[in-house]
Amino acid sequence: MSVSTPCIQICQIDADSRLCIGCWRSLDEIAAWSSLAEPQRLAVMASLPDRKARFTAQVIGPPPA
Repeated sequence: MSVSTPCIQICQIDADSRLCIGCWRSLDEIAAWSSLAEPQRLAVMASLPDRKARFTAQVIGPPPA
């Protein structure tokens, strides 16, 4: 049985946010991943696009109008 994962094998942790900028999970989420139930993993994965967008907006700034 395979485990759903957003990991793309680019593991770089942002020091300020403590998020992996490859998959956008927190260090705590990464550490707990194998023990989470599939519905919990899917819920985290569903939140990652918004998390990435918020991080990008903070670091780069909003897109030009």
